[in-house]
Amino acid sequence: MIFKGYLSDIGFQTFYVSKEQSNCPLIADMIRVDRKLKELDLLKNSSEVISFSYGKRMIINSNMKNLGDMSRDDILEIVDYDPVKKIVLTIGRGKPGIETPVHWIIHHARDDINAIIQLNGEKLVERFSNILPSTDIEQPSGTLEQAMEVLKTLRNSKDVVIKNKGVLFVGTSLKEVENLFFNKYRELKL
Repeated sequence: MIFKGYLSDIGFQTFYVSKEQSNCPLIADMIRVDRKLKELDLLKNSSEVISFSYGKRMIINSNMKNLGDMSRDDILEIVDYDPVKKIVLTIGRGKPGIETPVHWIIHHARDDINAIIQLNGEKLVERFSNILPSTDIEQPSGTLEQAMEVLKTLRNSKDVVIKNKGVLFVGTSLKEVENLFFNKYRELKL
């Protein structure tokens, strides 16, 4: 049974396959990374999106209020996304965030990307712009155009500043992406 969806204010329609929590065993790692990120002063007034591949599906956090407060109830399992019809099929209780389509497209466009950490905030863009490559053109959040712009920049890097939005780090595992972010963060401190 698929629960009736709603057209969100962010441009895609969501249908719930189930309102149950995902049983993915890697969710605990996702919550651990969230707690670790909360400790950084640079991330105050920032939002985060953490996602990783789970077979042909994607695990991603829903819209969250505060960094460091992630729980199993905030995790969604995205079963499918249709960029033409702008429909998301999900398992979980939360509402998918605007970044969900971009993360889905990145995960499905590149076999070598299994995990993504995206941190959004003006302060982050300003600080990381000096050490990371940046997208050339600002595109509306959550769009196919934004995904294409990010993928173009990721051709030569595993990290990117999304123009006027935030920073995005990718890798084959959540641990690799976590290490990549913290290494770049330490670079900022030098």
